[in-house]
Amino acid sequence: ARREPFPWRDPRCLEASTVHLGGTLEEIAHSERAAWKGQHCEKPYVLVAQQSMFDDTRSPAGQHTCWAYCHVPLGSERDMSEEIEDQIERFAPGFKETILSKSSINTQGFHAYNPNYVGGAVTGGAADITQLFTRPVARWNPYPTPNPKVYMCSASTPPGGGVHGMNGYWAARSVLKKL
Repeated sequence: ARREPFPWRDPRCLEASTVHLGGTLEEIAHSERAAWKGQHCEKPYVLVAQQSMFDDTRSPAGQHTCWAYCHVPLGSERDMSEEIEDQIERFAPGFKETILSKSSINTQGFHAYNPNYVGGAVTGGAADITQLFTRPVARWNPYPTPNPKVYMCSASTPPGGGVHGMNGYWAARSVLKKL
């Protein structure tokens, strides 16, 4: 919880529900490469959601939410809170002073919370190019299940992980074609 909106250096960031913080292209590439090599980065590529800016039911009156994560090696046990906060502070000076309370969870915690977060990956595990088209099953319409009343629309269905809603949209279109 935070006591005020983000103090972004660039006020246009207040217009986005999710802000991607990476710095320069070289910094982003270094951070992503480090995670793939099993290393942690001091300046990680951070995804920050500021939901209460667009949905005031997400926090008590006069307070704001922040949900952030960074990419880490699969199965990492390290708490990256400090690195994440430092990276946010870099682009929103004064951010740390707005924090009222916080909690954090590592990859094992994510996997325990939701077994679909394979190894702690919010995308449901590795999302290589072949899996974008073949998971959870390799067929033209991957959304129906053996139960005709149940359809899948998670990060494990095309077009893959992301908080954009296309998985649900495509699953709904699949349902509507059967009606």
